[in-house]
Amino acid sequence: MQKPYAIFECKRVGVEEGNQKGPQTIEKAKQGAYVARSASSLQKIRTDMGEKYGIIYRSNNKPYIKPYIELMEEIIYSDDTELLKKFILTVGVVSNHGNWFTAENHNKELKVLAQSYDWLIFLTDNGLAQFIVELILNPKKKYLKVQEAFKNSYTASKKRNVFTKVKMDFEADAVLLKYFSDNLKEIEGWFNIIAPERKKISELKKELIELRSKNWKKIL
Repeated sequence: MQKPYAIFECKRVGVEEGNQKGPQTIEKAKQGAYVARSASSLQKIRTDMGEKYGIIYRSNNKPYIKPYIELMEEIIYSDDTELLKKFILTVGVVSNHGNWFTAENHNKELKVLAQSYDWLIFLTDNGLAQFIVELILNPKKKYLKVQEAFKNSYTASKKRNVFTKVKMDFEADAVLLKYFSDNLKEIEGWFNIIAPERKKISELKKELIELRSKNWKKIL
């Protein structure tokens, strides 16, 4: 039996010319919230004081409740099969400042996602700009396959799209993986952590490594 121990979901909404905000933003937020809340056995609840707690049920239907981050970390770093069996770490990835929040305040749509995913990370404008410059606008020779795949997908004479999150040109994919591997530390700085508060992306990496190392055949 196979079961994912983590899921990543990207939410990006484009802004149509003449508009300040993408009309589908709230729909994307609701979709992401539904996936995040239905994927894992760990759920969020609020106390009467507004504090965020987590709740998970054991096989005897007895609820186990603790402050959310504390409970999430306990599950990830434990060997308790009853807690791990239906747990999936949910990670949302968002971009596009104009759709999700202003410089001063998070939009309500982003707050919905932050309340739903275990982790919500934001791709910054600087990170996206660096990717575009180094791989599409002015790539080094070793990255030219990425530029070629992009041009073949987004020009008037394109034959087929080979540069999407679903379909990627094989050679371009190999180059992208090499680029990410070679520049991993710098790329980690492209992202802001929206939730959990005061967490770092290095902690997300540790949690993923911990989950990957578990004996899931035995757990399930």
